[in-house]
Amino acid sequence: MLGRPSALATLALIGAMGIAAPALPQGASAPCRLCKSVEPTESKPTTPVTLDVEASLNFDRLILAGAGDGSATLSPDGSRTVAGSISAIGARAMVGEVTVRGEPGRIVRVGLPARIELYGLAGGSIRLESIQSDLPPMPRLDSNGRLSFRFGGILRITGDLDGEFRGDVPIDVEYF
Repeated sequence: MLGRPSALATLALIGAMGIAAPALPQGASAPCRLCKSVEPTESKPTTPVTLDVEASLNFDRLILAGAGDGSATLSPDGSRTVAGSISAIGARAMVGEVTVRGEPGRIVRVGLPARIELYGLAGGSIRLESIQSDLPPMPRLDSNGRLSFRFGGILRITGDLDGEFRGDVPIDVEYF
């Protein structure tokens, strides 16, 4: 075993060396370290978390090559790909951008949905799936209490739908 020995190995080592615990006076009991209330290392945040949408996720126009299944991907870095019956994504398509504000230096948890339904005025619907962001694994507010990130996803269509489709991407943010 390399590195620090485990707690069990350390206790076994102390027992083998013959070190005994100090004796307590008769009738006295050892203080219970498990009974103490443990104070969190970080205090409760005093500043509430806020979220500002800087730019909405927008696929602009999709150009269909015919009827059938297709997908359009807009990645957080702005790259675009199409597959199936979709031949192109409009030039004004843009990723979503959000700024989180709160207490400087705090770690936050950001929750994005796995998928959402977008509904058209004519009654049809399409799916936005695989919503991903460019957030680091443990997002932290900077020294000014800000964190900006971008997000995108895969838009899947079936058939030859036409029209404008809208929906909301619920984003949950809380202190970790």
